Amino acid sequence: MANYIVTGGTGFLGQNVLPLLLERDPTAEVHVLVRPQSIAKLEQQVSTLEGKDRVHPLVGDLTEPGLGVKEEPSGIDHIIHLGAIYDMTAGDEQASTNVDGTRAIVDLAVRTGARLHHVSSIAVAGDFRGHFTENDFDKGQGFPTAYHRTKFESEEIVRESGVDWRVYRPSAILGHSETGAIDKIDGPYFFFPFFAELAKLPAALPITVPDIGSTNVVPVDYVAAALVELVHRNPQGRSVFHLVNPEPQSMLEVYSAFSAAAGSKARVVGIPGAVAAPVVSPRLDAIRIGRNALLTRFGVPPVMLDHLTLPTVFDSEATQNALSGSGITPPPLTAYADTLWKHWKRALDPDRARKQDPRGPLVGRHIVITGGSSGIGQASAEAAARKGATVILLARGAEQLDAVVAEIRASGGDAYGYPCDITDTESVDQTVKAILSEHDHVDMLVNNAGRSIRRSLYRSTDRLHDFERTMAVNYFGAVRLVLALLPQMRERRFGHVVNISSAAVQSHTPRFAAYVASKAALDGFAEVAAAETLSDGISFTTIHMPLVATPMITPTGDKNVGPVVSPEKAGAMVIRALIDKPKRIDTPLGTLGQFGSIFTPKGKDRTMHQFYRRFPDSAAARGEKTEKPSIPTDFAPKKQYDASTPTARVAKLARRLGRVVPGANW
Repeated sequence: MANYIVTGGTGFLGQNVLPLLLERDPTAEVHVLVRPQSIAKLEQQVSTLEGKDRVHPLVGDLTEPGLGVKEEPSGIDHIIHLGAIYDMTAGDEQASTNVDGTRAIVDLAVRTGARLHHVSSIAVAGDFRGHFTENDFDKGQGFPTAYHRTKFESEEIVRESGVDWRVYRPSAILGHSETGAIDKIDGPYFFFPFFAELAKLPAALPITVPDIGSTNVVPVDYVAAALVELVHRNPQGRSVFHLVNPEPQSMLEVYSAFSAAAGSKARVVGIPGAVAAPVVSPRLDAIRIGRNALLTRFGVPPVMLDHLTLPTVFDSEATQNALSGSGITPPPLTAYADTLWKHWKRALDPDRARKQDPRGPLVGRHIVITGGSSGIGQASAEAAARKGATVILLARGAEQLDAVVAEIRASGGDAYGYPCDITDTESVDQTVKAILSEHDHVDMLVNNAGRSIRRSLYRSTDRLHDFERTMAVNYFGAVRLVLALLPQMRERRFGHVVNISSAAVQSHTPRFAAYVASKAALDGFAEVAAAETLSDGISFTTIHMPLVATPMITPTGDKNVGPVVSPEKAGAMVIRALIDKPKRIDTPLGTLGQFGSIFTPKGKDRTMHQFYRRFPDSAAARGEKTEKPSIPTDFAPKKQYDASTPTARVAKLARRLGRVVPGANW
């Protein structure tokens, strides 16, 4: 029976080592050093393993004095030190984990008398050129990154200690060769989006790959199996093992393997490395800046290209001899590249959230709709649910909201309601937190909730609050939702926001100064936001909506200007915005008003002034008593939209003509 302490047990390598350790030694008691917040992760990780009862959390932290452990377990035979930061893009901050943490582990080995198995890295060789054997360590090499330096320093601490140690130096670790599983994007994975783009090129177009050197990659299951095997074979003390591929892989071999996995049929042609040297390793700052900008566009840290190939060839003869008869050897990259690629596409592709479900563009999408308890919001939610979306409705009235949700569910849709006041920051923050906790993410947001006031400026000189409360809903409420959801959209590299604006913003309808100004502000916000978030896959659509038969327009009665469409028609416009994602959706009348502002601004003022004189203020604005506005079930405005009328046919023809004009969406 042997007892173990394992650091980094919840990390990528640790997740593969623990099952093999329990399987290899059925009587082993394994104590895993974990921070308090990682206990649940460890328990979940081992919950399906045979022997899970022999895994015990050892609460502590590599960066704490004395590891932060209150009571050390007794009778420890082996310490397997996997815990470290494996990241070439990290800076000196990793020293506290990689260097100080290793020093604390060495002290623990001294106190317990346990054998220390330290997982180092081939990064200890730094920029050494030539063959590097298991017996080599300090060869006068330089260290191009903080990661290289901390791995050298941590191994040096182990070597200079008086403990019984073994050191294991894996090369770049890829996902599991049988499942493809890996927990983060690293190493060659950074270049997968670039490989995916190249795979789209015509098969007749050859792909040239420069001969810039070789790398060394192995799957995690090989590293874990070799490590556990060597721990139990008890090789000679103070030994080093190179857990690498005996044959380094050229860039041509790496690209060929993954481009084939990506589905590329193009012929891969090698060219001399000198041809690509000015770009791969530029000496001029201008070229380096351009190269780094291109790499960043594909999500590749420039440091990864700087260290894409190795100047060192790692000898692993001693390791192969120590593993003889075990059958443990690294498989060729071509044998498992397809498995790695499929896992990346499914779980790690940074653009995976952008991909549509084959069953439909809205199937499985999580869509938040404000003002979802009636009118445009309700109609949009019902239509989106019919297309397979999960609709998440926000409104102030819980009772009406629940009724809409129940109706959608009764029709087979997936709907949820959250009472929320979008004018209140705390209410929005709590609601968004609940949505993300219960639904994981939000794909799309429809800013539909709105307030409208019909009142001339002469009757508003003492009513600044009308402007403030209209802006609070139409502008600040919408912006508040966008800002709350923007971080998770950016993290997923996908999001779409639909803002329900108004054709009045284009025509500047008199007596609606508060309403038009609030919607115009939202339009301006969306224009700026769309430019800033473009590279993150976040887009915006502004719908300049015509009048819609909702409670909001009821007080105006027959004073409404222009045709009035049904909520279902408006909902169809929202669905089009969610699926096609045009920059904006306008109406012909709205576009005409906008053109008037550009080409005949004074003429437009005269025209709108006539509207102002013809249509008076509402009864409420004139101080007359009116009943509380409501829309009966048989609501039919005088100008209700009728698709069979000549006006409707002309509008339909105008929409078709508008589609041939770049940027026009009617």
